[in-house]
Amino acid sequence: MRIEVRVESADDELRSLLNWLRKDPDLRRSAVVELREQPPQEGRMGSVADIVQLVTDNGWNAANFVLALAAWKRTRPRASRVTVRRDDLADALTDCSDQQIARIIRLLEEERGGGGEGAGR
Repeated sequence: MRIEVRVESADDELRSLLNWLRKDPDLRRSAVVELREQPPQEGRMGSVADIVQLVTDNGWNAANFVLALAAWKRTRPRASRVTVRRDDLADALTDCSDQQIARIIRLLEEERGGGGEGAGR
């Protein structure tokens, strides 16, 4: 399964999230976590880090991932919008409420092709 996380803020926030997730022992065992970059825009040099991408195996635990993501977000001085996407389903983590956390866990645990109700679909 491939999951993408976008942070609507400066590039250093995205790198902070990448480092946070790579330090999580459960994620390290069950997912490859990396930055995915988009090609440079016309008139600009170099690529831009766009999203954190996770590629998971069968030992994947969506709850552990979402809790790690919420823990990271709570440490940030600014309230950045964090969007989690799996296939064509997406949802935002803004206030880290129990309801948001549960909704994103459900989004990630849905069977492929299921008709889930992601808020950002």
